[in-house]
Amino acid sequence: MYPPHLTAPMSKELNDIGIQSLTSASDVTKVLEEATGTVLVVVNSVCGCAAANARPGVRYALQNEKKPEKLTTVFAGVDPEATAMAREFMLPYPPSSPSIALFKDGKLVHFLERHHIEGRSAEIIAENLKMAFDRYC
Repeated sequence: MYPPHLTAPMSKELNDIGIQSLTSASDVTKVLEEATGTVLVVVNSVCGCAAANARPGVRYALQNEKKPEKLTTVFAGVDPEATAMAREFMLPYPPSSPSIALFKDGKLVHFLERHHIEGRSAEIIAENLKMAFDRYC
């Protein structure tokens, strides 16, 4: 577990753009099992590719005209139960931090794993997400 004083600014970066933190398994279950429409789930992380690529990529993507109806995040290494539950919904993909999932009517329709994020610019990640938003939202 990472200390809160270290991770709070990383969570705030997503919360400040309207992304709701899910901190328990029941929070995740409630959002994803009862989901109608589209839900974005960002698996946040303390790693450099989350800071340089994933979080800014999500921020840029959310400037798109079409975007998910619900915006959520879990934090790997901070909220282990919430993260584990979110990853169950992301199967068959293996655990990946950071990662970004888009659900439509409770079904996973688009997923960016760490290897899709690491080494790619925030702008490329945003374009990938915008295409998914245009298709599913």
